[in-house]
Amino acid sequence: MNYIRKSEHRGVANFGWLQSKHSFSFGNYYDPKHMGVSVLRVINDDMVMPGQGFGEHGHRDMEIISYVIEGALKHDDSTGNSYVVPAGDVQRMSAGRGVRHSEFNASKTEKVKFLQIWIQPNVTGIKPSYEQKSLPQQGVLTTLVAPNGENGALSINQDASISRLVLKKDDSIRLSTAQRVGYLHLIKGQINVDGHTFKEGDAFAVEPERTFEVTANAALEALWFDLPAV
Repeated sequence: MNYIRKSEHRGVANFGWLQSKHSFSFGNYYDPKHMGVSVLRVINDDMVMPGQGFGEHGHRDMEIISYVIEGALKHDDSTGNSYVVPAGDVQRMSAGRGVRHSEFNASKTEKVKFLQIWIQPNVTGIKPSYEQKSLPQQGVLTTLVAPNGENGALSINQDASISRLVLKKDDSIRLSTAQRVGYLHLIKGQINVDGHTFKEGDAFAVEPERTFEVTANAALEALWFDLPAV
């Protein structure tokens, strides 16, 4: 692995109502060494206080995925979508030629924690679209987002996929990249890979033509990104 991103080295933003950790350059945080991996441009680990949120703002030509870890997220957008996204659900908004939306904590008493993920699309200027699904874990690796929504996953306008990796303590899995780029982001737990230990919030990229073994030191939940080698 030639790129390791440790949790404690991420960019930090604290606005009171929002506490966020940025894996890659975003907003007021800029580091030319951390601009993204392949077409993956943003992973923000966001905690929003009760009743607070992101007011209406615009996006275009970006695939925006929200993965809710705790609590529930209230989504509204200019195409008429209005939904609550509970923990465990996955949301995908294709901004296309332009969309305005807001994201608020759906609770007045509990915090909401979610990953905000941006992936660069392979087509621009399209009609905005929205999907949201509950995708129960099926085995160790469950696809959440895929180019054509294979096997019930959310669709995405890019040759990329996101899968949820779940391991029990002491379980292992072998992952391969073939002619692709991989990126593993830990949500919960701890793992060993190639002599390195990774914990919650850590991540690493894997170059093409690699096979490696992940062993869980504690119960693991992580996102595995399968990305084009661009």
